[in-house]
Amino acid sequence: MNEGVLTGKVALVTGGASGIGAAIAAELVARGATVAISDIDEGKLEAARAKGLIALRVDNCSVAGIKQAVQALEAQTGGIDILVNNAGISGHSLSLEDVDESGFAAMFDTHVKGAFFFAQAIVPGMKARGAGRIINMSSNFAMTGSPNMSHYVAAKSALLGLTKAWAREFAPHGITVNAVAPGLIATPMTQASLGTEELALRSATIPLGRLAEPREIAYAVAWLAGPEAAMMTGQLISPNGGASIVGI
Repeated sequence: MNEGVLTGKVALVTGGASGIGAAIAAELVARGATVAISDIDEGKLEAARAKGLIALRVDNCSVAGIKQAVQALEAQTGGIDILVNNAGISGHSLSLEDVDESGFAAMFDTHVKGAFFFAQAIVPGMKARGAGRIINMSSNFAMTGSPNMSHYVAAKSALLGLTKAWAREFAPHGITVNAVAPGLIATPMTQASLGTEELALRSATIPLGRLAEPREIAYAVAWLAGPEAAMMTGQLISPNGGASIVGI
């Protein structure tokens, strides 16, 4: 029923070559958008190009690289209507004592710095057109906390702060800003971070009895990008199967 609802829109999904990002890109395409992805995995970017996506090699930690990529994409497409700040790295189940300075910096550079400067590069075009959608990918752990990944939780919490601040700052320009905070998803990154046994134990505690599929997270993102969510800004949607129930 949503086929074509994003026709004429240009979307950029950071970290879009695999996992949740790839599912988001596919769903936006299914709804009619022209979709570009950014990632650092050249092999996966080639596979995305073969599927008809615009695929850009961008390191989320490089401000110069972000600016260059956005300029190139805007020149190619005429402007970016939807930004999905999805690029991320896992918490690697590290205790506070085991997080070193480089690991801490990588966590915040990838999640927070990257999202900040992608938005900084793209928002002027959105302002000029008087419309735009930004969706930041946070985490259920930003609401509940989680042991042995405090630097990850802190970075994902920072994205919620950006969501609220940007929602108020950009609303006069017709730009909405929202966040999606998935629960545990059985992606390769999550498997590597928690391990199969721990993932199975945690999934057994979810009230709906299973982990969400990447496409189910993509549905939430696509809805926020579409016309049905025109009055949603500064909000958080958490498809987590009831793992956390807060705020109501």
